[in-house]
Amino acid sequence: MMSWSSGKDSAWALYQLQNNPEIDLVGLFCTINKEFNRVTMHGVRVELLQKQADNIGLPLEIIEIPYPCSNIEYEQIMGEFVEKAKKMHIENFAFGDLFLEEVRNYREEKLKNSGIKAIFPIWGIPTDELSRKMITNGLRTIITCINPKQTPDKFIGKEFDDNFLASLPETIDPCGENGEFHSFVFDGPMFKEKINIVLGDIVQRDDFVFADILLENS
Repeated sequence: MMSWSSGKDSAWALYQLQNNPEIDLVGLFCTINKEFNRVTMHGVRVELLQKQADNIGLPLEIIEIPYPCSNIEYEQIMGEFVEKAKKMHIENFAFGDLFLEEVRNYREEKLKNSGIKAIFPIWGIPTDELSRKMITNGLRTIITCINPKQTPDKFIGKEFDDNFLASLPETIDPCGENGEFHSFVFDGPMFKEKINIVLGDIVQRDDFVFADILLENS
């Protein structure tokens, strides 16, 4: 199962798995903020999340996280999901992490002795190289959330493309791996077809700036 965030890194990691004949992909799982009914951190509406899953052709397991949520509550909820996955005979959880060792170690530690192994299909690829590879190969994504302490407001709601990368300050990782920004993928080689979207309201909440993404004609 693929840990799905709705953004570019999990999408690109999924694409690597789709092209690996030794991998049997059986589903996606994603945490959502139960209060707002949106993807955690990315702020993406659940209907858009489901549209992605439909385009990928895999069932989606939605894990509801309360708001606010303590670390103890979070780990209990995720622990229950791990037990559910074990009953489904899942052997691996795949993640789109790139280089943050503490995040990888946390995931591996929480799955220790569960019988489910964490795998990282795009781990260690230099992010300047990876970002351009995504774009060159047709991945299209829009910035749905920024941390304004790290990223200028002008980047919210922008498409992640060559112009975006060229205008990023040097202090910002090209893939936003340090939490500078988050995204929503609407087209790419991992999808059957493009998802037509429009940009909605831009709001500030909990020290982050979010762009509301809507399905076109919805």
